[in-house]
Order: sequence, then C-alpha cells, then structure tokens
Amino acid sequence: MDEPPTGIAIALEPLVTRVLAPNPSPYTFTGTQTHIVGTRDLAVIDPGPADAAHHAALLAAIAGRPVRAIVITHHHRDHSPAAIRLKAETGAPIVGAAAFRLSDDGPRADAAFDPDYAPDRVLADGERVAGEGWTLEALATPGHTSNHLCFALLESKALFSGDHVMGWSTSVVSPPDGDMTAYMASLEKLIGRDDRVYYPGHGDAVENPQRLVRGMLGHRKQREGQILRLLGEGVATIPAMVGKMYVGLDPRLAGAAGQSVLAHLVDLERRGLAIAEGAAWRRGA
Repeated sequence: MDEPPTGIAIALEPLVTRVLAPNPSPYTFTGTQTHIVGTRDLAVIDPGPADAAHHAALLAAIAGRPVRAIVITHHHRDHSPAAIRLKAETGAPIVGAAAFRLSDDGPRADAAFDPDYAPDRVLADGERVAGEGWTLEALATPGHTSNHLCFALLESKALFSGDHVMGWSTSVVSPPDGDMTAYMASLEKLIGRDDRVYYPGHGDAVENPQRLVRGMLGHRKQREGQILRLLGEGVATIPAMVGKMYVGLDPRLAGAAGQSVLAHLVDLERRGLAIAEGAAWRRGA
C-alpha cells in the first residue's frame, strides 16, 4: 500500500480540506489529520502536533485567508499543541474542548496530554462557531477523553469525529480520564443523528457512519461479555485477560489494551457486575 501523502492539502468536499501530519505510529495510524473548513474564511480543526513541517503545510493551505477559529476536539498531544503557534500566526482564537483537569489522586494519565493547551473559549454541547458559508456545532462526546467534542458541519451534514469514531480502529479508553460508561453513551448519542459522513482524526472518511457506530457498540458489548466470562472462569488480572482477549496483538499496544480492559472493569464495577480486590478482580452479582 502506498504511503499517504503528508503536508498536502486534499479537498474532501467543497467546504472541507484535509492535511495529514507526519506522525504515524501504532496509536495514530498514518498520522493526525487536520481539517480546514471554509473557502473565504476558515476554521482549522485539530492543528496537530507541534511539527514545523506540518505547520508550514497548514499555512500553505490557509493561503493567507482569515482564520475565524482554531477548533480542538480534545487535548491529546497529537491534536492540539500546534494551536499555540497557529494562533500566533493567524490571530485566531482557540475554541472547543475544555482544558485538561484530573480531579482524582489515582494513577496519572498526563503523559498523553498537551499540558499547554489553553482554549480562549470552551464550547458546550450545541454551541456553534461560524464563518462565511459554514457553521460548526459542538457535540459533547466524552469517553475517549473527558472533554472530547465532535463537530457537525451543518451545511453538508459532515461530522468531524476526532478520536471518538475512527474507521481504522476503535478508540482507546484509558482511565481515569477515559471513561467507558461515558464512551458508550456517546456512541449511543450518535445513533440518533443523520450525519452523512464522518471525518475522523485518523484514517479514512467513514461513508456509512451509522453502520460503523452500531458495529462499535456491538464490539464493546462483546468485549464486556468476554470479560465477564473470564471473571467467571477465575481469570482475575488485567494482563491475563489481555493475553486471552487480544491474541496476536502488537506488543506495542498491550498497554492500551490493558487500559481498555480496565475501563470496562470500572464500568462493570459501577453496575455491580465486577468487584476489585487489589490488583485482581472477581465477578459480582
């Protein structure tokens, strides 16, 4: 398969252009995708990592047009760090997801996050940012992160789905900031919509989003069933569960798989179906 082109502005539809950042990895697939919305004035969605080549590519794609907003779906280091420099270059405000805060004293997840992310305006569910010929409406979709937002382009029924829904892989849900209960509710929220296409932060456009979301819900429920069966068989630790559930997994992704299992266990614990006993777990009522 040919490598996807980085640093090249590719028109996806009249109002949407994509620029791929040069940061491929097991977690980012071919890299983080920045989407530019508009023709005369613009919104830049998830400007990506603080990479000089990607920043230059974005400025070339913007081509001197006014930027009304730098829009952030969430605060991971492959999505938001470039916002600071782009704001300095364009004068556009940073809007969207709330700044990252962990309120508990449990294991920290800060390493994956952008510590310098500071929005000028936080968008709540249903709030909008607009320019000439385009309107973006925020859709609160917590789960992958506590502050995750998707953005609906009302004029064309496209949804910028960030890391909530991706065509190449399911999202990592990593506690304490990631929350499986919230993630499942956010997927259910999308079922009630009529979006035409999803443009994710990683991977190809999703042309049949309702079918994919239903499949993702089914996949997560299948994982939940696997965990309950393993608990019933006396498999008590997360590494042991990962070994049985993710046969053939790339070893580089074992930590992420363990975090997703933990997220399911926390959700099951809330429902009384699993009980934590130190580092081990057992089945609840």
